[in-house]
Amino acid sequence: MYPSEARPAAGGRLHEHGFTCPHCWESITMLLDLSVREQTYVEDCEVCCRPIRIHYAAERGALTTFEATPAQ
Repeated sequence: MYPSEARPAAGGRLHEHGFTCPHCWESITMLLDLSVREQTYVEDCEVCCRPIRIHYAAERGALTTFEATPAQ
């Protein structure tokens, strides 16, 4: 059984990850594809719409590293 924060979505590849926006400090979530070993991309905050640089790594379908920093 997975803790609620680590529960995989349908298919086991997507993972809803909660974190704090580095701009507005609101709690938000984003879907991460854990079938991809490592990714870096920019996505807007769903609250303040400012760009966030997302970087994460996964191993065997589990999130191992996650960073959310302001995109310039």
